[in-house]
Amino acid sequence: MTSPHLGRVVAIVRLPSPDAVVRAGHELAEAGLDSIEVTLTTPGALDAVATLRADLAGTCAVGAGSVRTPADVTAARDAGAQFLVTPTTRVEVLAEAAAADLPVVCGAYTPTEIDVAWSGGATMVKLFPASLAGPAYLRELLAPLPDVPVVPTGGVSPESVAQWAAAGAVAVGAGSALVNAAEVAAGDWPALRRRARTFLDAAAAAAWPAG
Repeated sequence: MTSPHLGRVVAIVRLPSPDAVVRAGHELAEAGLDSIEVTLTTPGALDAVATLRADLAGTCAVGAGSVRTPADVTAARDAGAQFLVTPTTRVEVLAEAAAADLPVVCGAYTPTEIDVAWSGGATMVKLFPASLAGPAYLRELLAPLPDVPVVPTGGVSPESVAQWAAAGAVAVGAGSALVNAAEVAAGDWPALRRRARTFLDAAAAAAWPAG
């Protein structure tokens, strides 16, 4: 399966319009982020994926998030998504993604869900919602599942990045703490770039697991 490079911070973009998503994607890429997830719950998400894929080619991996069905996989593939992110574990979605040669960051929470996702072909497993678990939970999970690359998502802040890395995470997903909808609506792009750099600085200073 072909897998694009995903950085330590995956930016999750969920905004009211495709134009806002595209502009935010450009700002995030210019700030240095190299992995952007556009959620399918965003109006016009597939158009935004297609535009960002064309605009940011060679600079930033563009994926589709909130993928829940095989039909979502097909639509995301056709729009040019380079990776998929799911909120849940569904084996039929993993199978369709494998057929489409698309890597999947598969959402899971319990040890069983994480093992099902990993054994079902997930490229990485998204611990979601991470805010309900915490780094200590991840550390306990990875004791019997040390081979699973986990990406905590949901409630991750710049201040918690180091804790997640120390607990064994390979990356983090950052949503509203990174892409603030009110700032985007106000056109405060410098604030978005500052948030992006804060996350990137936190990731650069964190002690990630080897490998």
